[in-house]
Amino acid sequence: MSLNAHPDAVPSLSRRVAAGSRSARGLLFTILGEFALNDPNPVWTSTFIEILARMGVEEKAARQALMRTTADGWLSTERIGRRTQWQLTDAGRGLLVRGAERIYSFARRTGDWDGTWLIVLARVAENDRRTRHILRTRMIWAGLGFISPGLWLTTHQDRRSEVVEILGEAGISDAAHIFVTARVDFGQPRDLVDEAWNLHEIEARYGDFIDEFEQPSTDDPLIRQIELVHAWRRFPSIDPLLPPELLPARWSGLNAAELFARLHTSWAPQAQAAWKDLNESGA
Repeated sequence: MSLNAHPDAVPSLSRRVAAGSRSARGLLFTILGEFALNDPNPVWTSTFIEILARMGVEEKAARQALMRTTADGWLSTERIGRRTQWQLTDAGRGLLVRGAERIYSFARRTGDWDGTWLIVLARVAENDRRTRHILRTRMIWAGLGFISPGLWLTTHQDRRSEVVEILGEAGISDAAHIFVTARVDFGQPRDLVDEAWNLHEIEARYGDFIDEFEQPSTDDPLIRQIELVHAWRRFPSIDPLLPPELLPARWSGLNAAELFARLHTSWAPQAQAAWKDLNESGA
């Protein structure tokens, strides 16, 4: 039997799920990215249900997450008698490859900051809630900080193409302006940073991550690895990756990134073996 693709589905993924919400669907995407993406074999329904059950997700919610993800075009299905196998579509594979690159490369700082800012002026009418929502969620996801109505900034000039894409999606390209500039005089750069981002909250979350995974709560290799990656998924959506000179004196981001990389590499062999055993046992 051939895989049942969904050619009419338009793939879409909410920012909440992409940022690692604790919903059944959010956890499912972590499982797909960490295991199914690297496995050429289709996955039995029982494999997903078993793993999600270990994480406290009821079977009904697990099945609903699978069906919604399939309806959105990220998964395809194949019936084998009364049983079902699942496999990533091309769109799903592409999404997860991009997501993996963002997650696993995040916090690798390269080069020195030259002091220039990418500034975006994009005003939206107060009553245009849809456009304001698209602009705000996408800009935050791209790591830009909000200074005042219509004014965004980042220290990363390489985000320009992503900003152009966001402005196009919001339908305001013709009315927006993008500048690359340097601060000349007056005021303190860290005061500007404090207006744009809540670094104290981000620092607290990094501290929580370190506390949680320095002493993992389970020896189950699958769950331990999923919990690690799922917890780390939130940081690309909240940390603007500012240069060291703009960060507060206490900053745990680098230590958290080093811990994530070390544990992920150390735990991966056991986790991958456990995934393979579980999926093969369902055949």
